[in-house]
Amino acid sequence: MTTDPQRLLQDQHGRVKRKMRLSLTDRCQFRCQYCMPETPKWLPRDAILRQEEILRIATLAVTQLGITHIRLTGGEPLLRKDVVEITTELAKLKSQGLQKLSMTSNAARLGEFAAPLKAAGLDDVNISLDAIDAELFKTLTKAPLQPVLEGIAAAKKVGLPVKVNAVLMKGQNQDQILPMLNWAAAENVELRFIEFMPLDSGHVWDESLVVTETEILNAVSEQHSVQVLPKGHEPATRYQLKNGPSGGQVFGVIPTISHAFCGSCDRIRITAKGTVFACLFSQTGTELLPLLREGADDETLTKAIRGDIWNKHRGYIDHPGYVERPITMHAMGG
Repeated sequence: MTTDPQRLLQDQHGRVKRKMRLSLTDRCQFRCQYCMPETPKWLPRDAILRQEEILRIATLAVTQLGITHIRLTGGEPLLRKDVVEITTELAKLKSQGLQKLSMTSNAARLGEFAAPLKAAGLDDVNISLDAIDAELFKTLTKAPLQPVLEGIAAAKKVGLPVKVNAVLMKGQNQDQILPMLNWAAAENVELRFIEFMPLDSGHVWDESLVVTETEILNAVSEQHSVQVLPKGHEPATRYQLKNGPSGGQVFGVIPTISHAFCGSCDRIRITAKGTVFACLFSQTGTELLPLLREGADDETLTKAIRGDIWNKHRGYIDHPGYVERPITMHAMGG
């Protein structure tokens, strides 16, 4: 199915949006410092999008706004009781223009959900994993590592493609670069390192804590020869190891700070409370939940989404540094 060019979701800088991050909940059982406050205040359940509201937003996004990729996020999406039902219904949009349905998860419950999600129509899953050392992992997340590894194994067993994302922070887990890369090669999963972004809940971000793309590559080169791969539409720059038992393994770096990719951004975000955020660094968004519950028609809803996206600023490249926002990452969605 092709989309009428007049219906494309575009901002004032000419960037067309094809991907939507759709948060199912703000709740999470992990406590990663760049995402979750030490004592989070959860949204009341009635303030979170209901299943029918999620499906309505997604249907309009695909059929009216040209969205082709939906990624389910949180919080932790697997904490939502109706996650399989939501996935099943969203997968039906593949007959109307949706090309891929994905999820980002901490994988702690993926052992239970991998098979039903695959059967429901989920296409792939990204796992947040910032250390492969069990003790360090628990320090970073306040959660055990083993259920995450079991979740990854379960996804692989049912044929659900897996990518692993690792946020690196100096003084905490930069020594995990090589261990994680070697583990990913042994497990045959693609690993992506992410530069620490100035969005943490504790206001501890400082540029001196960022492990840059250059520093990551320098660490990798201690053991491996590396070849850069052609750049695609994804934010990650992808590399391939050329030597040793891990030769051929591909990994990526998402250089949000050192080489911001805002100029090619093609995504929008809908929070669990139904607020549109055009950018991770947006300080305000447009609330859809009141419109939904007041009986707004499709034209009103799509107009609200278009208006928010049209006014999207150029991104971190225009406003570098810490971003003060009324919403933290666990509520925004990754």
